[in-house]
Amino acid sequence: MADHIKINAASGTWVIRAGGAILGETQNALELSEGDYPAVIYFPRSDIATAFLDVSQTSSHCPWKGDATYYSIQTKSVLIKDAAWSYEAPIKDVEEIAGYLAFDPSKAAVEQI
Repeated sequence: MADHIKINAASGTWVIRAGGAILGETQNALELSEGDYPAVIYFPRSDIATAFLDVSQTSSHCPWKGDATYYSIQTKSVLIKDAAWSYEAPIKDVEEIAGYLAFDPSKAAVEQI
């Protein structure tokens, strides 16, 4: 793993909220720290109401994590574009995040309860 990336179990219970609804709750989140960036909480896909997520046409590449697929959140009244992402086939050194989703905190509320 790149020396500047650390992945740990996130303690406690975490929720993701958007459009006035709770989209997921987990006690199995991962916390990914990368260099000087704020830590990112990754939610297991199995703990997310994926019916609210639509695959976006957006993608990106990180040399340390691989190719990211983005998702938009469909609420009752609005589509929140590119609000979440996942690494479907992450690079070997960060394979722990496969099957997990992260959310943009400016588009969805990520909270520890």
